[in-house]
Amino acid sequence: MKTISLKQAVPFLLLLIIAGASLFISPETMFDDGQYNSSDIAWVLISAALVFLMTPGLAFFYGGMVNSKNVISTMIKSIVSAGVVSVLWIVVVFSLCFGESIGGVIGNPTTYFFFQHVVSGQPWAGAPTIPFAEFAIFHLMFAIITPGIVVGAVAERIKFTSYTLFIVLFSLFVYAPLAHWSWNPDGFLAKLGVLDFAGGTVVHISAGCAALAGVLVLKRRRSHLFHIKTRPANITYVLIGTGLLWFGWFGFNAGSALAANGLAVSAFATTNTAAAAAGLAWMFFDALRGKKPSVLGFCIGAVVGLVAITPGAGFVAIPQSIFIGVVAAIISNLAVEWKSKSTLDDTLDVIPCHGIGGVVGMILTGVFANTAVNGAGADGLFYGGTAFFWAQMIGVVVVVTYSFVVSYGIFKIVDYIDPLRVSEEEEEQGLDITQHDEELYSYSEIDRIVIEQKVKLKMDREKVI
Repeated sequence: MKTISLKQAVPFLLLLIIAGASLFISPETMFDDGQYNSSDIAWVLISAALVFLMTPGLAFFYGGMVNSKNVISTMIKSIVSAGVVSVLWIVVVFSLCFGESIGGVIGNPTTYFFFQHVVSGQPWAGAPTIPFAEFAIFHLMFAIITPGIVVGAVAERIKFTSYTLFIVLFSLFVYAPLAHWSWNPDGFLAKLGVLDFAGGTVVHISAGCAALAGVLVLKRRRSHLFHIKTRPANITYVLIGTGLLWFGWFGFNAGSALAANGLAVSAFATTNTAAAAAGLAWMFFDALRGKKPSVLGFCIGAVVGLVAITPGAGFVAIPQSIFIGVVAAIISNLAVEWKSKSTLDDTLDVIPCHGIGGVVGMILTGVFANTAVNGAGADGLFYGGTAFFWAQMIGVVVVVTYSFVVSYGIFKIVDYIDPLRVSEEEEEQGLDITQHDEELYSYSEIDRIVIEQKVKLKMDREKVI
């Protein structure tokens, strides 16, 4: 029988401890004072399901763009977040995000520890017509997808076990504080007047900055180092993933109204419009530089538009969402072009698309937000709101700095505990078979032996050179 190391046993033992501890938590009765609105409950539940759908959509989106030998390994790193974060959320992360504020920096971990007082709690102040538990579940879906976004930057070279540990630490020390700062009324960014309707800072900027940190710690892939061009495994997967993301994003943004009302309709429209404009802008901008219109280009552009409109979806008017989508697509496209000429090995352009796209969205929210759209918002620079614009700028600087520094530290800590990088042989052979013993395409045992021999021969030749 194969000997099991302590490192292999720890994750399972921790899960057993959590499962055992859950037995001592008393069941609660759902709070209901007769003020709930069934339409709002239905819409937010549907929105939560739509946001969850974005995680497998992201897996398809990323899986289609990597090399065929790394499709499964890339997809599972996004999907496993649904398992890891869902358990952590119930235990402590929700409390860190929305618990009683400790100095505007973090929530008290004991406020909703193991989801106590959530089911029986009164509705959240900003969502009085839905149960507090529903509010918590809706926000869980945001926490799930955020570390999944980072995968695209470090794909094709990071170990699965190491990345799983990264998800845990990122959720505790990056996502939770940012969510508290931005979405808890007592958070210091919220008090400063920073507006983030659905996650420009909490989700996209944090993921983009974590991606940059991961790229710097992990260094370059062999294929990137030796300028070996690889083609996407399956463009159809990318198209399916884009469709699922676009569809799910309606729940992401319109659901953030937390009610079936006019604001949800407006956010729905701005979301679709910005994505459409950005997809076209990316494709047409490529054509200006002599490139052929591509499925990949339109899909990436559409996602950038979705990212950019996220912080302002419920604060900006529908016509201005066209401008936001176009500007974000052009800036991100130029950033991708610059990155391709640098030594920065961001496998699937997470930094320019999510990081920079999120920054552009936050800044343009500070320019185009209008209280005519949302009375709870503010007027942007375009409408005379200078103070609000500078608050947004401060928020961007704070979030970028914190996300990068803490994420860099997390990657370094994980690398010390469980080295992040797979071996050269594993990278050459592909992470699907070496990390998961699974493949996108099935090979016979003879074919597999031949492939392994070719990999070994190639590695031996490179060592001689």
